Amino acid sequence: MTPSGATVGGLATDLRLPAGRGPFPAVLLRTPYDRLRHRAEASGWARHGFAAVVQDVRGRFASPGRWQPYEHETADGAEAARWIRRQPWSDGRLVAAGASYAAHCALVLALDAPGDARPDAVLAAVPALGAAETAREPSGVERLLARAGWWAAHGDRSDSDENALEKALAADPGLLDHLPLTGLPERLGRDLPSWAGLWHRRDRGRPVSRAAHATVPLLAVGGLHDPFAEDTEALWRAWGGPSARLLAGPWGHGLTTAPGPGAGPAHRVNLGELYAGWAHRALAGELAPGHRGALALGGADRWLPAGTEGEPRTQRPRLLHGRAFTADPERPVRSDALTVPTTGTPDRCLLVTPPLPRPLDAVGPARIRLRAAAGTPSADWAARLVALTPDGRAERLATGIVRREEPPGREAEFTIGLGRIARRLRAGTRLRLEISGHHFPAHARNPHTGEDPMTAERLLASRREVDPGSVALLLHVLPSRPAPTEPAEEILR
Repeated sequence: MTPSGATVGGLATDLRLPAGRGPFPAVLLRTPYDRLRHRAEASGWARHGFAAVVQDVRGRFASPGRWQPYEHETADGAEAARWIRRQPWSDGRLVAAGASYAAHCALVLALDAPGDARPDAVLAAVPALGAAETAREPSGVERLLARAGWWAAHGDRSDSDENALEKALAADPGLLDHLPLTGLPERLGRDLPSWAGLWHRRDRGRPVSRAAHATVPLLAVGGLHDPFAEDTEALWRAWGGPSARLLAGPWGHGLTTAPGPGAGPAHRVNLGELYAGWAHRALAGELAPGHRGALALGGADRWLPAGTEGEPRTQRPRLLHGRAFTADPERPVRSDALTVPTTGTPDRCLLVTPPLPRPLDAVGPARIRLRAAAGTPSADWAARLVALTPDGRAERLATGIVRREEPPGREAEFTIGLGRIARRLRAGTRLRLEISGHHFPAHARNPHTGEDPMTAERLLASRREVDPGSVALLLHVLPSRPAPTEPAEEILR
């Protein structure tokens, strides 16, 4: 049937029903990105036998009220769930679904809503788990560029301007260089009262901790090149419901529409078909208990069972230059460029491994250990791992950043986590490791004054020294060629 409109709890809501008399199971999708953009998705759910309910969250697009990200989604979602279950076309069974912020809406309904409003299953794709999760890395370092882009596009307004930050940067390429960073709304010419408050949110980890108490099945979908990849896997691992499934492919935040390095033909998945098949089996109680799923092996055009992990192996890269370097926030190492300057004062410690004698399947967490010292009491240490392919290309593999506070000049031993890798590296590939003091504009610059990077108005250069003999790159390597699996088999069994 064609979509029909309704007002549920005062919020604009569209409904699309399947053909036939019903009653039907339902899918609820609550979004801040305009419910009208989800008409094709709603039609897909209806073709698969689900009543699709799509709602603009409070204060966005056709829904009245004040838009306060992450503040009202449990209560508003619960009202929508109760409304669905009262309708004559509803058989009472409900899947909460969504991607990015909409995945947050689905998850809080499953984890926080009262029993009569709780869904029977939850589908969370590239989940923006909470304000603190989106704003900061697990180490606490501020994710500047992604949050500035999201707040410029969507923050404190009823509609969206998807390219707001891009246009502002075109007019002022140094937009994010200006201090303090909390003054960004003035430079955008926008009223963004929630921007400054975002950086006070430090309750990272709460959604994952609550996931242990979940009581319904989960399908978590993530991109290995997505900023929230680690959160997606952590959610899946912690989920306490009767079954948990993970699909992680070589994609960015747009999933299959945003393939990343290493993506191949086998990684083109029909997500709509997979979602509907999983939802039917989840509601029927036909999924095997436990944690299962599929993990893409980039560069190899195959899938592995989720949770596959290689054996730890240590690489000892050799120093090229920059045993001593200067981390200058006025001239930070850029996150948006893989070129390395070859002249002037070093701005990073640069190391490289010999060419790989044979192909290597790196699957699992990556990290580096090192001993190093900073000349300032507060210092960020960023590590970027790059694959230098035999045909001369540089491909980003992983990045990590931590914040350290040590007495100036005191050498300390510490670890920088680089996240998880699932990538086949060809024979002849060299691994380049860059250790620097900044990763800007992806992350806010540490001013080295001890001040909060978001409110600081003064920058200092920081002298750094790395003991190159201490640098160890730890990868998890599969000891033999892995047997492939099929995503649908793992997700639907």
